Amino acid sequence: MNKTLISFGHGYVAQALGQALLADGWQVFGTTRDAARADALAKTGVTPLLWSDAGAIRAALGQASHLLASAAPGPQGEPVLADFGPAISQAARQLHWAGYLSTTGVYGDHQGGWVDETTALAPSTARGKARVAAEAEWQAIKDLPLHIFRLAGIYGPGRGPFAKLRAGTAQRIVKPGQVFSRIHRDDIVQVLRASMAHPNPGRIYNLCDDDPAPPQDVIGHAAQLLGLPMPPEIAFDQADLGPMARSFYAESKRVCNARIKQELGVALAYPTYKQGLAALLAAGE
Repeated sequence: MNKTLISFGHGYVAQALGQALLADGWQVFGTTRDAARADALAKTGVTPLLWSDAGAIRAALGQASHLLASAAPGPQGEPVLADFGPAISQAARQLHWAGYLSTTGVYGDHQGGWVDETTALAPSTARGKARVAAEAEWQAIKDLPLHIFRLAGIYGPGRGPFAKLRAGTAQRIVKPGQVFSRIHRDDIVQVLRASMAHPNPGRIYNLCDDDPAPPQDVIGHAAQLLGLPMPPEIAFDQADLGPMARSFYAESKRVCNARIKQELGVALAYPTYKQGLAALLAAGE
């Protein structure tokens, strides 16, 4: 079987997936808008595609067996379909698998309650509403073997709390009742590969670990791992946060991950943030 992935928005998660697939003999095309970044991708074995080179992207689509879209919606909506929707529609029948990386923000605020893939979509933030619209656009493409992955907060290599703790800039922000679900990057890759091996077009999966937790608990545990003083607690309404960071606190929910375990047979490598942080520290974070 042809094993060729085209990755639109070849960022943090997609790069990790791409390296895993390259090691298994796949060909991986990755898009970028930056020529310098294209050179960096090429050095990793990925075939870079400049977003401005529509002809090259259409040609790569014609070779692809798998498609991953992880570019976030922008002011003009879903960027991949805005620029390449007709080409993707034309390639839909040849693809064995397509994945769209969305967010658990589509569920909105549940005041700490549980949500699963059957929960009604009721986002309260602009980002969440944009993701709901993007999901619908992808679902409307006829014959596309689409799988939607709703990701919780992503952490992993280069995205742990240790640097801020060492710099003394980490904050333990407390908002009563606030909990977040999160997911290690390598577990996202594991789920995507399991789905590729067992396609179920039309299916939606939540990607998160087993331990939704208040954000201050995560920072506190990381400080303990480093042997550093516990950062002081700061009330949410007194915290110095930008609009993006503050918007994350507008919603509180616990996300259920039963479907990835039951249907894809996934056993999380990092079922809680404690295992994930310990692994990052052991790897030299």
